[in-house]
Amino acid sequence: MSNKLRRPTWLVAIILSAGSLTAQTRYLPLDEAISLSLQNSNQLKLNKAKIDEANAALRSAQEQRLPNASISGSYLRLNQPTIDLKVKMPQNNSSGTDEGQQQSSATPAVDQAAYVMANVSVPVFSGFKIQNAIESAKYLERATELDASNNKEEVITNTIEAYSNLFKAKQALDLVRENLHQSEQRVKDFSNLEQNGILARNDLLKAQLQQSNVELSLLDAENNWKLTTISMNLMLGLPQETELTPDSTAFTAVSDEQTYNYWEGLALSNRKDIQALDYRKKAADAGVKAAKGDYFPSLAVTGGYVAAHVPNLLTITNAINVGVGLSYTPSSLWKTGSKVAEAKARQNQVAINQDILNDAIRLQVAQAYQNYLSSQKKIDVYTKAIEQATENYKIVKNKYDNALATATELLDADVAQLQAELNYAFAKADAVVAYKKLQQTAGVLADNNNKQ
Repeated sequence: MSNKLRRPTWLVAIILSAGSLTAQTRYLPLDEAISLSLQNSNQLKLNKAKIDEANAALRSAQEQRLPNASISGSYLRLNQPTIDLKVKMPQNNSSGTDEGQQQSSATPAVDQAAYVMANVSVPVFSGFKIQNAIESAKYLERATELDASNNKEEVITNTIEAYSNLFKAKQALDLVRENLHQSEQRVKDFSNLEQNGILARNDLLKAQLQQSNVELSLLDAENNWKLTTISMNLMLGLPQETELTPDSTAFTAVSDEQTYNYWEGLALSNRKDIQALDYRKKAADAGVKAAKGDYFPSLAVTGGYVAAHVPNLLTITNAINVGVGLSYTPSSLWKTGSKVAEAKARQNQVAINQDILNDAIRLQVAQAYQNYLSSQKKIDVYTKAIEQATENYKIVKNKYDNALATATELLDADVAQLQAELNYAFAKADAVVAYKKLQQTAGVLADNNNKQ
């Protein structure tokens, strides 16, 4: 009977151990997080597909310079038509040695026919349409690659922000747990004092209330930590149950003495979206030239081969032709103008988008620069706040031990100290994120990240 009771116990132990093995703990440095996010980003995968499409479009434009070749052939079955010629055909009569032999002209019996044709045409001149189409495709391909580089910087920035949220969630969880431990110990001390008649019941209740509040804060911190971990795992392509441990030294103080004008100039010369739009403008210019190509005639070198066989009538072989073909559509004189106007409209749109983008980038740099300066100032303020909160707690604790301060004042000082520590930890992470965001708006984040 005892053996039967032991089996479920062993089964429960095995299940619990298997569950503990499922959740893996992984130390995650910031550089590794960025690398994983770049490997698993759906946006970058989409950019890769767009680059492949642009490469194919370029190859298609280049293939327009290659010869055009076509081969066609047919085999036909014919009936015996009734032919009534109104014009008499000449007849050749001849007499032979055989008696009664007469010959006269007659229509041959044709009931089938077959032919094969092969044509080759090599374009020589097409109004510069092929050349400009190739140039446009090259510019668009380069613009697509720059778009991918710009999106890469966005992915890096989003990863750093997500890592910052993970770091802050972990810091908050650790600090709240530590504060809960202190609150539990305080309740025990207050309970002993209250039982000995040294402490008022009301002060014990205040300590217990603070413990309950800290426990609620811990639940919120644990929930935030789990959600942040799941979000990070999804971003990095890791199993959702992976327990991540962020690097506590990833968010060290960053100091940069460069001015706003420096960052603005850096952005206008390094932003990939500006460069991509510049290539799109060049592609639009080439598109205008290609549209004007319809005004010109087309010239090509042509060659062909024809073979035919009609039983009882004719057989054609080795019919080869070589020549020059010139084609021109006079209606292009009044139809091409709309195409050129459409191409010029696209050209004008790109120029306007360039002005819009330049203004937007200046604003983005200004916002990122001000956020960076503000984050640096916050670190200085919260550094002083921690010193003040720590000193204040020591003073209030000393007063409370000497019956010169109330329990409420002691608890308030403890909460203020915890809040100051949280604010400082968050400010350090926010400062690094703000600096990385400034680098992204300047278009140098990916380059600096590769150097590190």
